[in-house]
Parts: sequence; C-alpha cells; structure tokens
Amino acid sequence: MRVRSAAAFAPTGRDGRVRCFLAGRMAQSSGEDAVVLQAMLRQLFQSVKEKITGAPSLECAEEILVHLEETDENFHNYEFVKYLRQHICNTLGSMIEEEMEKWTSDQNQAEESGYDTVVQHVTKRTQESKEYKEMMHSLKNIMMVVVESMINKFEEDEIRNQERQKKIQKEKSNNSYCTDNCSDSDSSFNQSYKFCQGKLQLILDQLDPGQPKEVRYEALQTLCSAPPSDVLNCENWTTLCEKLTMSLSDPDPVFSDRILKFYAQTFTLSPLHMTKEIYTSLAKYLKLYFLSRENHIPTLSTGIDISNPNVICLLKKVRLLNEYQKEAPSFWIRHPEKYMEEIVENTLSLLSVKHDQSHLVSQKNLDPIYFFALVDTKAVWFKKWMHAYYSRTAVLRLLEKKYKSLITTAVQQCFQYFDLCEAMKVNEILSHSKHCGNKQKTFFYSGQELQYIYFIHSLCLLGRLLIYTQGRRLFPIKLKSRKDLVSLTDLLVLFTQLIYYSPSCPKMTSAAHLDNYSPASMVTEVLQILCDQKECAVECLYNNTVIEALLQPIHNLMKETKAAPNCSEAALIHIADILARIASVEEGLTLLLYGENMNSSEEKSPTGAHIIAQFSKKLLDEDISIFSGSEMLPVVKGAFISVCRQIYGTCEGLQVLIPYSLHESIAKAWKKTSLLSERIPTPVKGSDSVSSISQESQNIMAWEENLLDDLLNFAATPKGLLFLQRTGAINECVTFMFNRYAKKLQIIRHKKFGYGVLVTQVASTAAGAIALQSSGFINALITELWANLECGRDDVRVTHPRSTPVDPIDRSCQKSFLGLVNLLPYPAVYELVGNQDLPNKAEYSLREVPTCVLDILDRLIILNSEAKIRSLFNYEQSHIFGLRLLSVLCCDLDTLLLLEAQYQVSEMLLNAQEENILETSESHRHFIIDGLSVERNHVLVRINFIGGPMERILPPRVLEKGDDPYPWPMFSSYPLPTCYLSEVTRNADLKQDNDLGKLLLHFKMSDKQTEWIENCRRQFCKMMKAKPDIISGSALLELLEKFVLHLSESPSECYFPSVEYTATDANVKNESLSSVQQLGIKMTVRYGKFLNLLKDSAENDLTLVLKHCERFLKQQQAPIKSSLLCLQGSYAGHDWFVSSLFMIMLGDKEKTLRFLQQFSRLLISAFLWLPRLHISICLLWITQCFWNYLDWIEICHYIATCVFLGPDYQVYICIAIFKHLQQDILQHTQTQDLQVFLKEEALHGFRVSDYFEYMEILEQNYRPVVLRDMRNVRVQNT
Repeated sequence: MRVRSAAAFAPTGRDGRVRCFLAGRMAQSSGEDAVVLQAMLRQLFQSVKEKITGAPSLECAEEILVHLEETDENFHNYEFVKYLRQHICNTLGSMIEEEMEKWTSDQNQAEESGYDTVVQHVTKRTQESKEYKEMMHSLKNIMMVVVESMINKFEEDEIRNQERQKKIQKEKSNNSYCTDNCSDSDSSFNQSYKFCQGKLQLILDQLDPGQPKEVRYEALQTLCSAPPSDVLNCENWTTLCEKLTMSLSDPDPVFSDRILKFYAQTFTLSPLHMTKEIYTSLAKYLKLYFLSRENHIPTLSTGIDISNPNVICLLKKVRLLNEYQKEAPSFWIRHPEKYMEEIVENTLSLLSVKHDQSHLVSQKNLDPIYFFALVDTKAVWFKKWMHAYYSRTAVLRLLEKKYKSLITTAVQQCFQYFDLCEAMKVNEILSHSKHCGNKQKTFFYSGQELQYIYFIHSLCLLGRLLIYTQGRRLFPIKLKSRKDLVSLTDLLVLFTQLIYYSPSCPKMTSAAHLDNYSPASMVTEVLQILCDQKECAVECLYNNTVIEALLQPIHNLMKETKAAPNCSEAALIHIADILARIASVEEGLTLLLYGENMNSSEEKSPTGAHIIAQFSKKLLDEDISIFSGSEMLPVVKGAFISVCRQIYGTCEGLQVLIPYSLHESIAKAWKKTSLLSERIPTPVKGSDSVSSISQESQNIMAWEENLLDDLLNFAATPKGLLFLQRTGAINECVTFMFNRYAKKLQIIRHKKFGYGVLVTQVASTAAGAIALQSSGFINALITELWANLECGRDDVRVTHPRSTPVDPIDRSCQKSFLGLVNLLPYPAVYELVGNQDLPNKAEYSLREVPTCVLDILDRLIILNSEAKIRSLFNYEQSHIFGLRLLSVLCCDLDTLLLLEAQYQVSEMLLNAQEENILETSESHRHFIIDGLSVERNHVLVRINFIGGPMERILPPRVLEKGDDPYPWPMFSSYPLPTCYLSEVTRNADLKQDNDLGKLLLHFKMSDKQTEWIENCRRQFCKMMKAKPDIISGSALLELLEKFVLHLSESPSECYFPSVEYTATDANVKNESLSSVQQLGIKMTVRYGKFLNLLKDSAENDLTLVLKHCERFLKQQQAPIKSSLLCLQGSYAGHDWFVSSLFMIMLGDKEKTLRFLQQFSRLLISAFLWLPRLHISICLLWITQCFWNYLDWIEICHYIATCVFLGPDYQVYICIAIFKHLQQDILQHTQTQDLQVFLKEEALHGFRVSDYFEYMEILEQNYRPVVLRDMRNVRVQNT
C-alpha cells in the first residue's frame, strides 16, 4: 500500500500538465530537508481540500488535480511550486537554453518556425537527456521518503486520538479526504492513511452477530462513511465481504438496508475492479439465498405480495444488482476483460438457478429470473450487454458452454404462454389480458401475471439474442416438453402465432401501457428489430414457413373459417407491418413474389404477394363480412395496402400484381371517401355533435389522404404511372404530393425514395407535367430557384458578403438546377411551352419573379434584349445557369427542335457571340473570351453538330493554362468550323467477307420457315461477335430487307395485322409536316451527308417518306379526344427511327417505305418506331435512336440486333449500357449530378458487339418475363 502510494507521483503517461509539472519540479529536491518538503506539501493539499472533498467521485477528484494549473489562479504562488521551479532552473536551465540556441541557429536558413514547434523540439530533447532521467530517479527516492514519513505520522495521530475525539473523527473522515491525482491504484494519499488496518479490524469485530444492535449499527455507519476504495483495498476486505454477505440475511430490515446502502455507494464511487468484488458478493449471496430451503420464497400458486417485508428486501437486492448490470457496460471496456467476464459469469450463474423440478410447476419456488423480470421486464440489462462486441462475445461464449439452460427456459416459457393462449376460454382471456393494459396500483402479482411478465422478459431476451450470428448458432434447442428440436424457424413461427393467438386487451385500458406490454405489440416489436437487421432477417424470416405463418390468419379470413374471428384487427395491423418491412427489402420482396423456389416449374399454392393482393382487394371492396362496420377497418385496409405499395412500387412487383387491378380498387375507394368528406355537415357552434363530427371528418380526411398516397406510389414505375393516369386521379395525387412537399413532411420509413423520384417519373408524361403545373409544384420550384439565383439571403449578404461563385452553377442553386432537369423531358416541355410565344416585354420589374417554365426561358436563356439583361442582379451567373440548363435540355433532340422552331435559339446565341466581338481594326476581329462566350460556344457546337463520341468534338467549358487559354475557334455565323467534326472513316463500305456471304446465302435457302429464321439469327450473332464492323452499309441494308421480308411472311412472327396502304406521292405531297419535323429533316440530311450516306436531294425524299408514314400510321390509330397537346394531331416529336432507317437505306425512298410496311407487322415496331403507338414513357436514348450518344455504326448495330434477335434485346442493350457506365454512375451519384451526366455525355467506348455474351445471359434469365410484358403493349395502349 505505502510503496504504491509513494510511487504514485511518478509519471504514468496520462495527459495531465499538473502531473508532469510537479514531477519535473521535484527532481532537484533530493538533497533538501524532508521536513521542509512535508510542510510545503501539507500547504498545497490544505489549499485544494475544498475542491477535492466537493467532488462527487474519486475520478472527478483526480480530474480536479490533473487540471489544477488551469483552474487555480494561485497555483504558481504555492511555496512547493516556487521551490521546485527554482531547482528545475538550476538543474535543466542551461541545457534548455543551449537547445533553444542550437534550434534557432539551425532554422535561420529555413523558414521561420513557430513558437509551438520550438517548444515541442526542446521538450523532446530535454526528456531524452541524461540529466532529466537522473532528475526523475532522484524524484522517486526523495518522495518515497517524504510520503512514508507523512503516512507514519498520520497513522500515529489517528490511533492516539481515536477514542478521545470519536465524533470529530467522523466529521473529518467525511470532509478531509484528498485523493492523489497521480495514483494509479485509485486510492488517495490521505485516504490510505486515514482508514487504517486497525480501524477495519475494529469494524469487523463490531459487525459480529453477537454484538449489541447499537454497536453493529455504529460499525456499519462508520463503514458507509469511509471511502469505498480504501475499504476494498484493505487486506481484510475478504473477511469483511463475508461478514457483509452474512449480514444481508439479517432479519432487521434497517440493518439490511444499510448494507445495501454501502453496496450502492460502492457501485457509484468505485472503479470496476472494486465494484466487481461487491457485485460478485451480492450475486453469490442471492444465488445461495434462492438455493437455500430455509428461506421462504414465494411459489407460482401463491404469487408475490410486494408489500411483504421479506419480498421488499429481496426485490431491493435484485433491483440493486440489476441497476449495476445496466450501468456496467458503459465503463467496463476500459478495464481488463477478466473483470467483465467475472461479472457476466456470476450473473448468468444466478439467473440459471432452477429449483427442484419434481414438484408441480405451480408449487415450486420462484426462480431468480422471475424477480429479475419484475424489476426489468424488457430485459434492458441483456440488451446493453449484447450491444458491444466486447461484452457480447463473452456472454455468448458462456451461454453456449455453460448456461444454455437460460436460453432453453426462455424458449420454454414462450411455448408455455402460447399453449396457455390456445387453451384459455374467452372470459379467462379477457380477465388475463388486464395485465397488458391496465397496470393499477396493486401490491400483488398472481401466478398468471408472473408467468406473463417472465414471458415478456424471455421474449425480449430471445429477440435480442437472434440479432447476432453467434446467438442464432445456439439453435436448435431441445425442450423436455417437445420431441423435436426447436429450430430458429420454429421459434419465429411461434412468435408469429403469438401475434394473433394472444388475448386482445380491453378497450378501456390505458393506450400507453397497451403499446408497451400487450403480447402482440411486444412480439411485433421484436420482429421489427429482426426485420431491420438484414443478415438476421434473411436467416430467420425469409423462408416460406414463416411467411405462411404470417399469412395464416389472412387465409382464414378469406375462407371465413371458424378460426377467423380469433384474429383481431389489431393483430392484422401488426402482421401487415411485418410484411411491409419484409417487402421493403429486395430479398424479402423476392420471397413474397416467387417463394423460396422461384426457378421451380412445379405448380404450387399462390405466393405471399398474390395472397396479400387478394386480401387487400377484398378489404377495399368490403368483401369480408367479419369486419363490416368495424371502426378499425380503414386502418386495416391502410396497413395492407401499405404492403402492396412496397410490392407495386417496383417493376417486378407491379408485374405480379397487374391481374388484381389494385389501382382501380384504390381509386374507387378514394372516390367513395371523397364523396363522404364532401357530405360532412358544417359543425354548429354550441352543438353537442361538434366533437363527434370533427373526429369523423378527421378520420375520413386521413383515410382519403392515405388512399391518394397509395395511388401516387404507382408513379414509382413507368407502367405504374400509366395505371395512375387511367384512374383519372393523377391531378389530385400530384396536388397531394405537392402539399406534403411544401410542408416538408418527413418521408415514412418504408419508402425507398422521396418525392423527387416521383416528380421525375410523373414529369416524363404529358399528363404528369400538366398535373405538376396545376398543383403549384413548378411554380414553387422556380420561385425557390429565383430566390437562390437572383435574391440570395439578406442576412448572409449583410453579415458576410457573398463570394463570387467558383462553379458555373453555385451550390445554392444546384438542387434547383437538378430539379428543373428532372422536370423537363420532352413531353413536359411540349405541354408547358408548346405553341407559346415568349413574353419579350419592353421592361421587366426587378420584383417580377418568374413562375413558369416559359418565364425561365425568357429571363435566363433567351436574353435577346437589354431589358432582360438589366432585370438581372447577377447577369453573368444567372445567364450561365440558363445556358447550362439549355445545354441539358437540348440533349433531347425533340426539345432542341421545338426550341429552335419556336424561339430560334441558335440565332439568339450567334447574335450574342457577335456582340462579344472586339474590333481592333477593320480587318481584325477578336472574340472576348469570358464565361458566357465559352458556354455559348459549347452550346452552339452541341446543338448544330450531330454525332457520336467519335464523330464530333465538343469544346470544353473551362480555360486552359498557358498563353492560349482557349484554342477552340469561336464563331458568330454559319457555316460552323469543321474542326469540331472528327476525321472518321465515313461510309467505309467494306468488301463482303466470306462469312457475310454465307449469311446472305441463308436468305436464299428454302428450309422450314422457323428453322430458317433461327439459323439466320445464329449466324448474325456469330458475325456480331467475330466481325461486327462488316455489318454496315449496303450489307446491312440487304440483311435487314431480306430478314424482315421473311418475318413479315411468317404468321408466327407477326404481331400486328397487315394494313393495306395505297397512297401515292401525289396523295401526300400537299400535306404539311410540323415545324419540328421539318427541322428534323434538315438535321438528318446534314448528318447523313457528313457520313456520306445521303445526297443533297435526300431532303425531298425524306419529307415524302415522313408524310407517307403519318398517313400510314393514322390508318391504324383511333382518334383520341384529349386536352393534351401531344394527343392533338400527329406525333409531337420527330420520327428518329424513320430518319435512321432512311439513312440505312442510303436515302432510297421506295426501299424505306416498303421496309416500313413490312416492319409494321412485327412486335419490335412498337418499340423501335415510337410514333407507332404514341408511347411517351421511354428513355431519351431510345426515343432518338441513340443519336449523339453512339456512333453511326453502333446505331446500326442497335437497330439490327433488335430486329434480328427480338424486341427484348432493346432492354438488354440498355442494361448493357448501364453495366458499361457502372463506375461513372457511382461516381456521379456521389457528386449528385448523375442526371446531367447521363443526358450530356456520349457513351464513350460502348460497342454493342462487346456485350453480346452478356446480353445472351440476360435473355436466358429474363426473356419469358420481358417478352410477355411486351406482348401486352396493345392492351396497355388502348
């Protein structure tokens, strides 16, 4: 003891300046008089006495001493500190000065060093020096002598004055203990002296049971007032512990309470290695107490009367142990593992105590676990022990090796409770269920209530155990009451059955307590936690057996069997919540859609998704008589539609649920509810019916909003959006979405994405765009953009001036920019600005804020007047924003043609470049290079040149370093510089290869039609893999012509009926094409001439082809009455497929028309030739046949692959592209500009032929599903 205390002043590596300061300053004191040092130390300790004694714990007292120099303004005035400072200067001063001079001279030639650097260097050199080590050695020697002397003197004084000044001694013992800041034994310098061995021996003698009551009380009081750390560090601690353990059984409750007070004080103030001793003592005592037959422990049949003094005393001990269990994990990681393991083992040993099993269950004494369940019903102690890997490992290891019986009894308790639920009668269930909702102030727990409390404790313990892999490895478990082993699946099925077999709580019970302790709620809470742990959910929940158990009550209800009434509405809501969580994860959704054997061809019972959809539809149609008139019916409906929403929110899930037409049932229920909400009478002031009407209206409105949200979530997929449009509720759904968006309401947990994704999806159709505009969403988005772009925040500008943006689009506007990009695909642009003129006002007010897309075009993009420029506070930044937006929008060639046709954007940009020219002389004109001119140059090249990644060169948007920061030529008139067109091999019509000759030869063979077609497809695949470049030019033309001719003559390959078309050129010559089509023709011819595929005369021929196509398609399309612009007249965009085919046919009008008539009979025509069915939900790439994204030869291969191998290859090619872009997609997702990247960037390095093997794998896996859906295209577009 004394040696440790004396040596405690040596540095221990802790980060405390006082320790290092004192240690260093005592080094020169080895020759000083020990008496003088003692006096100085006494003065120091006396000065800090109040600070230390006021500390709540020893750790806090140590912290006070560690930071004494920072907190005590008199620190440097203490004689001890002054004395030591002088000796440090004498010993190390000269060495420190030499080091500083040497460091300074070395640094003169380098950069000037800071003060901190000098201090660090000198300190390090000093601590490594011989003088410093000698100083530290001297310190230890002198301080051991000084401290030893002080301890001896202190003990002598104590023994001499002990009997004479007893009361004074007690006060001093409470107020004058000073902890030693440097002690790593957690015992203070003064405490170690104050509470001596003789004192403890005296207390031991006084605690003897033979002593009078007063003497024992006084001894215990003295023990409680002493520092626990000193008591535990005494040599007689083991003997004292035995005495205290014996005294815990004292019949006097006051005496027992004082011992518990000492234990509690020890737990609070002492570190783990000390509290471990007291915890072990208490745990072992309780174990012996329960095992002893002399103690009167209650039985299950008698129950527990918690007003009984013996029970109160026992519960206090259990409660104290449990409180420490819950606190220990917060600090035991800082101590050796053996301490933690000893606590864990003693706990598990206590909880595993079982009484003699030969008696009847009701007559046996209660085990310790029942009392722990009473004080900690939800097993919080176990939850905390399992949280950290450090303790979890020890707990699971001990459970597996020695205490598995604890888990076995917990499982057994769950089965017993379930058997009780099945066996009880209705009236018994109702009385039994009172404990789950109405916890009245009672002092008695019956046997049934104790069993239920133990069940809840077991349930929570098992639920926490199953989260972890090692915990699940404890299963299967053998129960005495069951023949077979209990597996994980068996346990999960049991939990599931408990939800709908457990008694329902009466309605008058407390709702708060009902949520916490009702059986179904508790089981659901456990299952929710398991669902949230993916690995655990896959192993425990994602199997057919558990899913069937969850769906069993639904089966019963749909069949209306006798078992059905036992399942309450509350139980169904709990089941729906679990199913929704399962469906929200990919693995769980797959299980619900296909079962465990998704590749099996055997016909089995309907999978979970089908059963849930059927049940939900019956609920919506109110086709289940059991729930008719129930107040909870709307909640049950909402819960199961929520499960369906997780399913139909994915493409795969929607495909499975299509036969049930849930969108129609939900829409029908919404319309019915909407009518009800309109009929609710207006409340009259003073009427008794006000509250009831108000509550009724709130319920109806909540149900109406819930149904709208369910309908809105159909928009998560393209096909789902089509279904939503058919319900006629898209406007109401979008308005509902905007209202929630405007209120910034949090997205519910199970939703896979926020409203931003739905907005993007909705905006991809014309009807969706109109709905977004009418809801106010577009107005709000543009207003927010203008506030960030032009106004900014006043408070930021006043307190901190806005810096000039480094990025072309400031970060504050990035979200609005992406919002507009997502909002404006071509269908939306056409509906929102089609056939509308720009305002082009003579003057714009500075307070005039844009509110629609047309205003954005007018104020930020097409700045063709001084009035528009003057109306902008941040002209350059705002216009660059507009030009960037224009660049993204024009990546969609239909949008480009529309803006060019209506607003002549190219002319506007050229004029702006013209105004940016600086004329140095009559013959020298130079463009001013700035952010705007560079951005305009990029946009002009982008919108005027067509070509893939190897066919055109887009100028960069940034300047380069060096003398010529922008070497790219700018222009302000046509023709454009040819340097932006790459020198590719144009129309390199290669000589026919031998293999290609063989392929063409197949078209002349007269095999059976089906065999012949498959033969050609195999040869095509072989050529694409081996020599793809030869499938181009005239060879490709001949291949397509002959193959499509044969397909159109095969009934099995034809999907659409043959249409007789007899119109001639003279019949269509006078028909007009839209301005978009006319500009598209010019663009096509320009691209074809660049590739040497078309001649100057091709423009007239392509015009006739497009006129013939419009008439041909009108013959097959039924007229549609709609307010949408895109459905008023012919196809709203340009026909990029016909333009591509015209170029493949080398500008031959007759061949193109003949091919199209034959091609129109094939299923692929619905997906390659988009005007064929007015399909507007499709990818930008597909719409324009990959123009500007792929080089011409890859576009030809894309079309040829889809024609030869089937329409599903269009899907596989898109998936192959995403695979090709995988790393870029991940990168741009992180930088939050993925949408811009996918629209603006060409598909560099992608070749269709490189992914043929990958696409063949996709075909094997997905062709049946994809083709089945594609063949329903006529149904979907009727």
